[in-house]
Amino acid sequence: MVVIKNTEDLRRMRASNGLAASVRDEVGGWVRPGVTTGEIGDYAAELIRKAGGKCGFLGYRGFPGTICVSVNDEVVHGIPGARRVEIGDIVSLDIGVLLDGFYGDTATTVMVGVTDPAWMRLVSVTRQALAAGVAKAVCGNRVSDISHAVQSLAEKAGFSVVRDFVGHGIGRGLHEDPQVPNFGKPGKGALLRKGMTLAIEPMINIGKAKVKVMDDGWTVRTRDGKPSAHFEHTVAITDGEPEILTM
Repeated sequence: MVVIKNTEDLRRMRASNGLAASVRDEVGGWVRPGVTTGEIGDYAAELIRKAGGKCGFLGYRGFPGTICVSVNDEVVHGIPGARRVEIGDIVSLDIGVLLDGFYGDTATTVMVGVTDPAWMRLVSVTRQALAAGVAKAVCGNRVSDISHAVQSLAEKAGFSVVRDFVGHGIGRGLHEDPQVPNFGKPGKGALLRKGMTLAIEPMINIGKAKVKVMDDGWTVRTRDGKPSAHFEHTVAITDGEPEILTM
């Protein structure tokens, strides 16, 4: 479990996550009909490298992509490739950065000419679920207070929460303890302490919560083929309000 104990390490975490956020925003604004997911990944990688960072996901546990690009019913871990973005798609971008020894991690879901009200609401509610979870990332709470806030908001809106993949601690390692599920009863799990840094990342489905891993060993899709949205912030636990490092 990572706990940031000095100002220099916190500065580095701010820098790595600030870079991840800037790449997320730049690439998210660039996505358009006709581009391939491979071109999206290449553009993100170019931005990361020009800023002096490394693609945090490339080669991690064998992952072959620079970032994760997941379209429509793809939940997470989509490998950039030949698929072209079309009008009406939702495209989830998960950006990982390694800079000066620390990891940054953030995600967003971009709507590309989407007009379907249910899909638009899915994206909006998933963003709201992230905000609800982040609001609970304060000293004295437990990890599952974050989890319960995400689940409650999503399910009240009529959506389902992916249970097979979760948020996590982050710092010198990309995935560290504690795990941060997006479901659960409040008051459980690790106590949140000042200096902890967590990646909170709701994955919310229009249909049922069940997912499957495809034959490539990475891409996760909904079992019922209905769309999924994904948002993620890395936050630092402070004496007061959580500091969103990927804002």
